[in-house]
Amino acid sequence: MWYYFVIAGVLGGIVGGMGMGGGTILIPILTIFLGISQHISQGINLIVFIPLSVVAIIIHAKNKLVDFKSFFFIIVPAICFSILFSFFSNTISPQALKKVFALFLIALGVVLFYVSFSNNNKLTKRLGI
Repeated sequence: MWYYFVIAGVLGGIVGGMGMGGGTILIPILTIFLGISQHISQGINLIVFIPLSVVAIIIHAKNKLVDFKSFFFIIVPAICFSILFSFFSNTISPQALKKVFALFLIALGVVLFYVSFSNNNKLTKRLGI
């Protein structure tokens, strides 16, 4: 059964490598297919996220792709809200947490759909197509 978890991790890593975020696939796989509770699945995702994000920041900083002036204005609120919502997530039921996560995924899908079309329109205008 351990190999199912390896497959889930690999799929999450592939999606994460594409820039979407591995948790968007890892959490549903763990909850729906492997029967892990929503709280545990999201906790696993957060534990995996910490070292990967540190590595990503180091790589982007070496490539001079990090705006350190804006970095701290983003990272401090992100850490504060992460802590706040981790306490909040422990107070709600797993069913409610699933619904909140589902709404998040739907909103993410809508935003990505919109961005892909707006970027496509900008590209076609620039190319004169």
